[in-house]
Amino acid sequence: MSAAARRTNRRTAALLIGATVVALTATACGSTGGPTVSTEAKQTAAATSAPAADAGAAAKPAESKPAETKPAEAAKAPAKIGDTIALKGTLDKGNTADVTALKVVDPAASSNEYLKAEDGKHYVAVQFQIKATGSKAYGEAPWSSAKVVDDQGQSYGPSLAETKAGPSFQTPTNIAAGEAGKGFVVFEVPNGTKLDKVQFALDNGFAQQVGQWKIG
Repeated sequence: MSAAARRTNRRTAALLIGATVVALTATACGSTGGPTVSTEAKQTAAATSAPAADAGAAAKPAESKPAETKPAEAAKAPAKIGDTIALKGTLDKGNTADVTALKVVDPAASSNEYLKAEDGKHYVAVQFQIKATGSKAYGEAPWSSAKVVDDQGQSYGPSLAETKAGPSFQTPTNIAAGEAGKGFVVFEVPNGTKLDKVQFALDNGFAQQVGQWKIG
């Protein structure tokens, strides 16, 4: 067995053990309420601050104008690639993070000559940034927290492959409170698939709140 194959096997075992532990913990703790999908991007300071009043305009008497009525949904466009969504875990209230889906590389070429996509399929790499905003450090496996969804509603889980798009997250990934880390998660999808959405959840994918970004 080659060194590359041994490393892949060790990584696979670590991921499976970690996912099993989280699943058992989630079952033991129980849950309150059902899952939710968050599609609203976190507003930046620049977006929420009101523009400064013009000095000349301030001297003019205020004109009476009828109030404008705008659809509520117009102010809440779905989060897109590049946006940040504030997420929280279910098992630990101190586990919160601002997660940004930075970019999607489709297709993404494998960086391992011994690990290729199956015939009729190809790799897609999504880069995330995770900023630990809670009282505790982020210590999870982003590899198990993400999925992609096509325009037919079919979802695809992550692959152990590594691509030339950039470095993948380490397993586990440890990010100190207040700090941020970046990495790619790779997926294997059929050729011709039109991906529509990216999803991410804390608690190694088991949190009830799921962040969702629109592709394109």
